[in-house]
Amino acid sequence: MAVWALGINHTTAPLDLRGRFAFALDQIAPTLHGLRGALPRPPEAAIISTCNRTEIYCAGDQLEIVPTLDWLAHSGGVSPALLRSHTYALEEGQVARHAFRVASGLDSMVLGEPQILGQMKDAVRAAEEAGALGTTLNQLFQRSFAVAKEVRTSTEIGAHSISMAAASVRLAGQLFEDLNDIRVLFVGAGEMIELAATHFAAKNPKAMVIANRSLDRGEKLASRFGAEVMRLADLPSRLHEFDAVISCTASTLPLIGLGAVERALKLRRHRPMFMVDLAVPRDIEPEVARLDDVYLYTVDDLSAIVQSGGEKRLAAVAQAEAIIETGVQSFVHWLGQRGTVPLIQALNAQADSWRENELVRARKLLARGESVDAVLEALSRGLTQKMLHGTLAELHASDPTQRAQLATTVSRLFLRGAIPPDAVRPGGPREDDHLDGVL
Repeated sequence: MAVWALGINHTTAPLDLRGRFAFALDQIAPTLHGLRGALPRPPEAAIISTCNRTEIYCAGDQLEIVPTLDWLAHSGGVSPALLRSHTYALEEGQVARHAFRVASGLDSMVLGEPQILGQMKDAVRAAEEAGALGTTLNQLFQRSFAVAKEVRTSTEIGAHSISMAAASVRLAGQLFEDLNDIRVLFVGAGEMIELAATHFAAKNPKAMVIANRSLDRGEKLASRFGAEVMRLADLPSRLHEFDAVISCTASTLPLIGLGAVERALKLRRHRPMFMVDLAVPRDIEPEVARLDDVYLYTVDDLSAIVQSGGEKRLAAVAQAEAIIETGVQSFVHWLGQRGTVPLIQALNAQADSWRENELVRARKLLARGESVDAVLEALSRGLTQKMLHGTLAELHASDPTQRAQLATTVSRLFLRGAIPPDAVRPGGPREDDHLDGVL
């Protein structure tokens, strides 16, 4: 069984390229069907898509990295050559190591952040519901979750983490003298917006408003913070009311355009606006950043800030990597054992066939009146001969060099090393002399 993965993340690809390959959770199932249908031999598959990464994990009879990359490039409307220059491709144990590091928060923009683990679990659940998850990938991800749990409980990797939401509040505090005097608009109602609202609510801003396509979901989140809820369609006409705008939706196109922000600034008499776009693809047109009175930050812009507390956790990284490496070796061993499953099944089937044949013969002997002892003797001898026939035939047919190597293997399998090494040296006594006549 071959295992491979390829992906792009915040360290290998710019924000706009990542945006081309961002898949909402409800897009995962049809996307997986498209991927598996495009490959010659449909593999097990799962897709993890977050604001910082898009990764495809596959398992199949043989590696198909190039066809997988070609399919991904086509789905994002870019050339395979362009995508390849920003993509990492992994095989076998490398896949496990990467998945374990991602689940544990070691490959995140925020070292040790816990959000990615939940996103991975959602991705695995989506793959399972789509019928794309098999035994191999299920093992890979379940082991990822177990390793992540051990890393969380055994190390300080998650201590003092600075989330994107907390970083947004910190930046807003640098722009405005008192966060108590600002009005904050949150666009979206997902997990990231919930985190951001939690951090801003702790600063007691003058007002908090949540704009969301679904009013029901917006109202549910707004009720937690005593915030107002408004329709997404009303955003352009009310944008000027807000000093800070935090946006993170699953929209494939920008929701806040340059013209809307320019009009808002005129109505605000050019009082500054603080804007954070946490979405991939972007919610806010990038041209907005060129306006004099706007301070716009994207997820990539926040990177330096969220890493500022990383030094406090670097001492735990080595311990976490050791836990991960142990998990990798365990998975690789399991994967290797999976490769012998067809052979084991064939051996069991052959042994069952021999046993059935000998039982049929034994019953016939008993029906003819043969004694039980004679029948048992014939049964045991028949089974023994069938089990040894192929091995002994190979020993007889091999040349001296092959015989020495084969005899060592046979000794280990059948005699547990009982034949001394000098009994099989070329030119010496034949290791099967004492077996002559058994065939």
